[in-house]
Amino acid sequence: MELLFTIILVIASALMIVLVLLHKGRGGGLSDMFGGGVSSSLGGSSVVERNLDRLTVGIGVIWFACVIALGLLMAY
Repeated sequence: MELLFTIILVIASALMIVLVLLHKGRGGGLSDMFGGGVSSSLGGSSVVERNLDRLTVGIGVIWFACVIALGLLMAY
């Protein structure tokens, strides 16, 4: 069981790094390289950015749950 949570944690960590780097920062970020720099929405963020935010939060929750689960498994 520990091995399963460790594998999920490594995959979630790698995905979090990629997703955070894809976010548009003040200077544009890496999302400009992949065509994410063009947004014509009046609200400020495009549909792609909102979906990227949701995906990042989802992966973050999975990452956090794996950390808690591994902590509990190692404690008991």
